[in-house]
Amino acid sequence: MSPKLRLVLIWLAVIAVVSMIISDPSGSADFVLAIWDMIWGAVLAIATFFEELFTGILAG
Repeated sequence: MSPKLRLVLIWLAVIAVVSMIISDPSGSADFVLAIWDMIWGAVLAIATFFEELFTGILAG
C-alpha cells in the first residue's frame, strides 16, 4: 500500500469516527462500552484458563 493511500485511509477513518461521535454521542459511548466489555471478558477468560491450568499442575 502506498504511503499516500494509507494516509488518506487513516484520515477517512478519523473523520468517520469524529462524525459518529458528534452525530450520536450516546450510541458511540454504548459502542465503546460494548467493545470494552468484550475485551475485558477475553482477558478474564484467559486469566481463568491459566489459573485452572496452574491449579491442575500444582494439585496433580
